[in-house]
Amino acid sequence: MKNNFKIHTIESAPVASKPILEAARKKMGFVPNLMGTMSESSVMVESYLTLMGLFDKSRLSETERQIILMTNNRLNGCTYCMAAHTAVSKMAKVDEDVIEALRSGSELNDPKLEALRQFAIIVNKSRGWVTDEQVADFITAGYTKETVLEVIVGTSLKVLSNYSTHIIKPELDKAFLPVAWNQKMDLEIV
Repeated sequence: MKNNFKIHTIESAPVASKPILEAARKKMGFVPNLMGTMSESSVMVESYLTLMGLFDKSRLSETERQIILMTNNRLNGCTYCMAAHTAVSKMAKVDEDVIEALRSGSELNDPKLEALRQFAIIVNKSRGWVTDEQVADFITAGYTKETVLEVIVGTSLKVLSNYSTHIIKPELDKAFLPVAWNQKMDLEIV
């Protein structure tokens, strides 16, 4: 049985979600289907947009933030979010080689950025049970304790969107169709 979550517009959304969707439209130029569907719960859509705004305030560059987000998208098998973040990365002028490596799960050419990607993988796969040695290696690669915690913020953001997407199954927006991601993956779903 399909869940049949409605993709709300600003007009059809629950009253508490309307201003949140309006803010999303102002920021992005349209209301992505994921947010329209999340708006069934004003708590969910507001949590997602608030955490996204906070993550954007980190000291991480756009490329570094997208490395964390896209790595989690890939590991969590989120086709919707991978396409959306590919589009966002392209608009933000993230290096095309970085985008393609993230989509395929390949090593990044820049050792520092690769250390970030690897640490994001460790945080995701270990569910946060990272060893002291792994943290020390990450800091030795040129990051900070602040970055350690911000990787967790980015991972949390992806838990909100990836898990929601798995359950509500929003249709991919037309804006994201040119960068749809459908790579077959080996997922460890428990």
